[in-house]
Amino acid sequence: MVIILLDRIVAIAAAARRVLTGRGDVSRATWVAVIAALGVLIATVVSVVGVLRTPEGLAPVTLDPPPSVDQVGTSPADTPRAQARPAVTSPRPSAPVETTAAPPTPEPSTSAPSPSASPAAPTPAALGADFAIEENSLLSYGAAVTISNPGAVPVPQWTLVVTLPRESLRVSSVEGAQASRDGAVWTFVPDGSAGQVSGSASVRVTFRVNGAPVSSAPTACTIDGATCTGLPD
Repeated sequence: MVIILLDRIVAIAAAARRVLTGRGDVSRATWVAVIAALGVLIATVVSVVGVLRTPEGLAPVTLDPPPSVDQVGTSPADTPRAQARPAVTSPRPSAPVETTAAPPTPEPSTSAPSPSASPAAPTPAALGADFAIEENSLLSYGAAVTISNPGAVPVPQWTLVVTLPRESLRVSSVEGAQASRDGAVWTFVPDGSAGQVSGSASVRVTFRVNGAPVSSAPTACTIDGATCTGLPD
């Protein structure tokens, strides 16, 4: 501002000198113009000096804030100093590392080993039977069969078969067994637990035949397929 005022003062002084030196008969109007210009110049100088002495009266000059990072864009392509800005990329999260748990170590078994095979049960001995006729009468007789076990192992099951000479003969009063008939052949089996033959023991089966002993005696007798002893000739 001071430089501008000094420039104006020098310009007005030069103009006034040209006017005064160029024409000797300066008109009154010219002097009035020169005096008015000097007055305006002096008033301007006075106002400028007052403003400079009281700077707080001046309106503050506001400056625009600097642009933010988000507002800064890519400069136009035709700008000489335009440079490409690298894209800002966020780091990718690393993938979680999978961990495989080790299989648990099997604990040693404390249980006792089971036997590979149970011992075989002893085989029972073959039974024997002895037939005998008891209590003879005119029209019937009583018969008894003793079944013996020579071994030490009990025998719970057995089959006694008695064959009579005729189908018309009947068997009654059976004890120690259950009887069934197929023609002239009679089959006897154990009667529950009472028919079991213990080791080195025997059981008796008794029955009665309705016929004379001479013509009605059994023709065959077997125990589990083995022939009985004591049959009449």
